[in-house]
Amino acid sequence: MTDLLAQLPPDPMLERRRLVQATAAKTQGRRALRSTLFTTLLSACLALAVVPLFLVIAALIVRGGKVLTWTFLTQAPLQPTIFDQDNIGGVGNAIIGSLVVDGVAALMAVPLGIILGLYLAETETRWANGLRRVTEIMTGLPSILLGIFAFIYIVTNMHAYSGFAAAVALAMLMTPVITKAAETALRSVPRTLTEAGLALGARQSKVSLKVVLPVAAPGIITGVLLALARAIGETAPLLFVIGASIRFDWNPFHSMSALPLMTYEYASAAYDSQHTAAWGVGLILVIIVLLLNVSARLIAAFMRRERH
Repeated sequence: MTDLLAQLPPDPMLERRRLVQATAAKTQGRRALRSTLFTTLLSACLALAVVPLFLVIAALIVRGGKVLTWTFLTQAPLQPTIFDQDNIGGVGNAIIGSLVVDGVAALMAVPLGIILGLYLAETETRWANGLRRVTEIMTGLPSILLGIFAFIYIVTNMHAYSGFAAAVALAMLMTPVITKAAETALRSVPRTLTEAGLALGARQSKVSLKVVLPVAAPGIITGVLLALARAIGETAPLLFVIGASIRFDWNPFHSMSALPLMTYEYASAAYDSQHTAAWGVGLILVIIVLLLNVSARLIAAFMRRERH
């Protein structure tokens, strides 16, 4: 029996397996070295991305954390003197100004962005394609140009600096971001839902408002909060239009201040106490942006869980 088995031709599969194993054994060292090199390269790239961010956040906490007091958050700014350099007041007026300006900007940008996103998601025409290209161009437009636009067409016509002009500039910055996020979220809704609504006799507008929008709401809300997070840290559009007032004022048609503008002013000031205050304002902005980003993720996750 053994002699009979010995006379049988070799199994091609076994021969191929032995050949593969022999080749793998010869190249094992080279493959291990290559894997180590790629792992090291990826780790270095991760460090290049994470370390600068960690250093910036650490500097904000160390340098700006010591000025975050209740007085700093609630008082108006003061001009220090050579005899009292630490008397810089606070940024309470800038916090109110940021809330008003970004709130008014959101009131203008959110409805317009959702409507445009719905139009782009539901329509495939030349006008829609052209509008899509314009939206993409607006997304990458330098924000300072929006401030110049608001200055020329709003400040010069109103003959006054105002939070409203700043809100218009920020709304122009937010609208393309919201439009793109809304279009992406609406296109992700299964087409069968729309067809089912139309088959039941509902109008297209009714289906879009009652069926498509609720399903796409998590993605739209995420886009809105991310756009707001971007707008709240912008300085360039505010430089020409907001006026940099030190008053506590909730009226958007008056001159106001804002947190990014205060960061710019403190950083370019003469005293070390004001430079430290700039780190504190920067820390406030980072905390606000972090809260908006976390809120966007939590709201989107909650709404998806409720939907399922």
